[in-house]
Amino acid sequence: MSNLSPATYDELVDLGRQLYDMALVRSEQEAITDPRGQPIGWLLDTRIPMLNGTIMPEIGRVLGERLRAKGVDQVVGFGFGSYALVASVVSSDSNPPFMGGFVREARKLHGRRRLVEGPLMREKPVVLLDDILNSGRSAWKAVELLRKDGFQVVGVMTLFNFTWSGGRPRLEQSGLWVDSLLDLNLRENER
Repeated sequence: MSNLSPATYDELVDLGRQLYDMALVRSEQEAITDPRGQPIGWLLDTRIPMLNGTIMPEIGRVLGERLRAKGVDQVVGFGFGSYALVASVVSSDSNPPFMGGFVREARKLHGRRRLVEGPLMREKPVVLLDDILNSGRSAWKAVELLRKDGFQVVGVMTLFNFTWSGGRPRLEQSGLWVDSLLDLNLRENER
């Protein structure tokens, strides 16, 4: 286990606020758009906090503690938003150490021709890490790719879960557990 003590509730709340504040980008700061190119008022750019050496180690520690509590020591990422998350967990102070990997959208056509890179073992459970859970479509795509390659995916862990998009219940209905550092329900607060 980690040499550091488990995070208290107040520490998790503080970490969540720091993470949110660092990731929040508003349209007043710069022009931002949705995937269709339409202007939007805000977005969360998790690469900002995850590539900050001040907060990244703490996020890795907290995620690592939560994963260990579920008996998991293998993590995998899919897509750009997951790279720093996987690195933060793998580099956390944990004994035994976490193993990490990345799943590609398609098997590499040369070299080792792998779909999943990294020292992961198919006979052990693996958890998908991602920065944001919205609709759950990209997470489900990664889960399907991993399962087709022989991995036992048991859960999905994210930094933020947008509760209004229904991704969590969709994934849970397929038998996965889902854990997020922060559940955001901004639309409920706007009513």
